[in-house]
Amino acid sequence: MYSETTHGITVTVRPVFLDEQSAPAENRYVWAYFVRIENGSDRAVTLRSRWWHITDARGRVQEVRGAGVVGEQPRLPPGGSYEYNSGTPLSTPSGIMRGAYQMEGEDGARLEVRIPAFSLDSPHQAVRLN
Repeated sequence: MYSETTHGITVTVRPVFLDEQSAPAENRYVWAYFVRIENGSDRAVTLRSRWWHITDARGRVQEVRGAGVVGEQPRLPPGGSYEYNSGTPLSTPSGIMRGAYQMEGEDGARLEVRIPAFSLDSPHQAVRLN
């Protein structure tokens, strides 16, 4: 698991390779990722948007931006949490993701909350000894 705290808000991510949805012979590798967002701050926040930076094993970058997550803009009161899962395909057997959530406090203040960088690893990647 990967975890990072920004402005008292902790984001924890657990990636899982989905062998049954992947097709290595066709250069298709698929991961699910499970996210938990915990509001450890003293103010309520609403998740307004997300930004993902996805890099495959060849260094190709894809950026994804959008409103909320999985069609929702959850409100997290102090001490509250929210969980969701999503997924991503790559054309290589490994990669890395990182990103940020744009949160908004009840006073209208905007906060950027970092999503920790996490590794997308599959059993199909070549293992090299240093």
